[in-house]
Amino acid sequence: MQEIERVSAKQRPEQQVPKYRELLRIAEEVVQNPRQLLERTQNAYGLNFKEDMAITTLRQEIEHYCQLADQVRNQTRRRVLEGETVPAREKIYSIFEPHTDMIKRGKVNKPVEFGHKVFLAESHQGLITGYQILDGNSNDEEHVAPSLERHQELFGRAPQWYGADRGFASSQNEQACQQAGVTVTAIPQCGGQKTPERAAYEKSASFKKGQRFRAGIEGRISVLFRGRGMKRCFDRGRKRFELLVAAAVLANNLLRSATLLSEAKRGGCCTRKSSF
Repeated sequence: MQEIERVSAKQRPEQQVPKYRELLRIAEEVVQNPRQLLERTQNAYGLNFKEDMAITTLRQEIEHYCQLADQVRNQTRRRVLEGETVPAREKIYSIFEPHTDMIKRGKVNKPVEFGHKVFLAESHQGLITGYQILDGNSNDEEHVAPSLERHQELFGRAPQWYGADRGFASSQNEQACQQAGVTVTAIPQCGGQKTPERAAYEKSASFKKGQRFRAGIEGRISVLFRGRGMKRCFDRGRKRFELLVAAAVLANNLLRSATLLSEAKRGGCCTRKSSF
């Protein structure tokens, strides 16, 4: 693996395939050892029920990781040796967390990250009104219409303001917000030459206010990461990952609600209307 990492772009056409063949051979040999152990221990049993259960559980775990290793070897063989483009949904990026997705963020310093995308909707008062753990590396623009539907189900009406970054921009999403009854849709145009009307709209006070509100979600994400424990999940499995996100959202809303109630008791204003 170290040799593969050190191969330069010039050396890759000649050296990549032979090195991967060797890596696959070693990986196959490594997996054969525990499989032979499983064969030899088919009839193994302990001195009591507790030991029997421990042996059974351990054998199941070994078989589980052997199967994952087979899948990783297969996807590597298809991708490198056979030149096939393996769909992302068929790939495994972590044998310890097989549910992990590869996320292409488009950032120069971090072009690729691993984990899950989380869609967040925040109200004007800093409460998270909706969250969704997404599968794969879906486009942001796919989530505008569903988020509007969820907001309407929760509040009985559309949000007055809908602020999002340019990744959510599309003519269909602008139309969806308009049809839902959104007063101000603050989503910057993504690429292309802006018409004079569009440029004037994005310079308007209402649009800039919506974008300032959208920028606030970055601060909310930072709070969830650094103050609510959502930066990294130490428990294994997709269900536990979802539970961690839910707990972070709940903690945020409880603390934010407490702050709003405290402000109200001191005579502060906390009667602003909710919006995205």
